[in-house]
Amino acid sequence: MMGTFESRQGGGAAIALDDIEISILRSLAVQLLELIGPGEPEPAEDADPLAVLFASDGPTEPPSDPALARLFPDAYGAGPDARDGLGDGSQGGLPAAEERELRARSAEFRRFTENDLRTRKREDALAVVRSLDGLTPAGDGAAVLELTGELPLRWLGALNDLRLTIAARLEITEDDESATLFRLPDDDPRKPMVMAYLWLGGLQESLIETL
Repeated sequence: MMGTFESRQGGGAAIALDDIEISILRSLAVQLLELIGPGEPEPAEDADPLAVLFASDGPTEPPSDPALARLFPDAYGAGPDARDGLGDGSQGGLPAAEERELRARSAEFRRFTENDLRTRKREDALAVVRSLDGLTPAGDGAAVLELTGELPLRWLGALNDLRLTIAARLEITEDDESATLFRLPDDDPRKPMVMAYLWLGGLQESLIETL
């Protein structure tokens, strides 16, 4: 899996993918869609816009799934990781009143933004699936994917979400990425997903460079 994105004449980006790469990317994107879940039902054409606004309020608490929590973090650093040591005034912990304020602000922000964010992430992943479904590999099993218009940004968003999801599942930290990921033995059960994680990182970096 060595292909990377390159600039396309006339704008956009292009990459050559073989059958295996297409299959892996499509499978990962479908799994991401399943993780994010179905979208909100479309409101009726004659629905009251104000009623629709309040009826479509999102959740106020962060997801319990670590991968979803990584995809939909608290806006004000009031998530589970940030709560350790808060409110007790010890070693950098926030005062209880400030902690409650952060949680309230995060809950309010999540309430009005998470559904839209889920929709955008779902559309990004769906764009990846549809792009790959439209490829027709040549006799050598390779196909050239060309991304134009909004597709490069859709792909960039989906690649980032896939890496965040895999990182959460493997409990990868920034230190892991630099210190241990490249040294996993072949018999380590994490190796396939780690290789996918690193590959997706290369795709993401090359796509950013083309933009």
